[in-house]
Amino acid sequence: MSLYAALIAPFVDYGFMRRALLACVSLGVGAGPVGVLLMLRRMSLMGDAMSHAVLPGAAVGFLVAGGLSLPAMGLGGLIAGLGVALLSGFVSRTTRLQEDASFASFYLASLALGVLIVSLKGSNIDLLHVLFGTILAIDAPALLLVASITSITLLVLALVYRPLVVECFDPGFLRAVGARGFFYHFVFLLLVVLNLVAGFQTLGTLMSVGMMMLPAVTARLWAGTLAGMAAVSALVASVSGWAGLLVSYHLRFASGPSIILVAFLLYSMSLLVAPDGALRRLIKRPHLAG
Repeated sequence: MSLYAALIAPFVDYGFMRRALLACVSLGVGAGPVGVLLMLRRMSLMGDAMSHAVLPGAAVGFLVAGGLSLPAMGLGGLIAGLGVALLSGFVSRTTRLQEDASFASFYLASLALGVLIVSLKGSNIDLLHVLFGTILAIDAPALLLVASITSITLLVLALVYRPLVVECFDPGFLRAVGARGFFYHFVFLLLVVLNLVAGFQTLGTLMSVGMMMLPAVTARLWAGTLAGMAAVSALVASVSGWAGLLVSYHLRFASGPSIILVAFLLYSMSLLVAPDGALRRLIKRPHLAG
């Protein structure tokens, strides 16, 4: 088998492979920078919780539309994700619970409720599609939705980049200068939920956060600046999508898990060979070379 047949021909010959690749690249460009900010805020596990929180809204959209309608399920997931984020913030500000504890409580209930709703009216196949996505079956409207979310994400990041970065490293400074820290925190949570909804269209609710966090932590090992981490994260996410789709095509594996496992493989390799990886730290450098 030639390199062309192995690496390029599937995307040239089949429209569903081209649409899946475009969805992966678009998702990576938007979710990559958001994942970097999420990691720097030490909210990585909250991203996983929020990815499950969209499930009840998606399940309600499934019931209302009478099937796997991605626009209806995406809108329901957006409303449910924002609702859980706001409720968690409200609980953390009015009780002694920290925000991560309230997120954990709400996401567990959301996951159980979503699975219950889908299982009541849908089949096991429908439940698998909701949980793990159907990226190879993505159509033009779903692709347009993912691209629109990516465009909105990049535009909002460009407009509120400085306040978001300041809130990452010194949220007390924003409060000291009278800035609306809560507003920027809400904007950031909105971007997270939007990109999780985009990921839900392709990878399902259980793995959508993987396209956000695995490239972000990989980028942290290669780049030392925020802009560099955002660029590397988007690149790693895009490469993971491309390679994962090829693995899925040639070996007949499930596409979503293949993409996430390729992203994890890149992360594992980076742990060894990246400038901030373990191997570089174990190798003793000459005296005063550092």
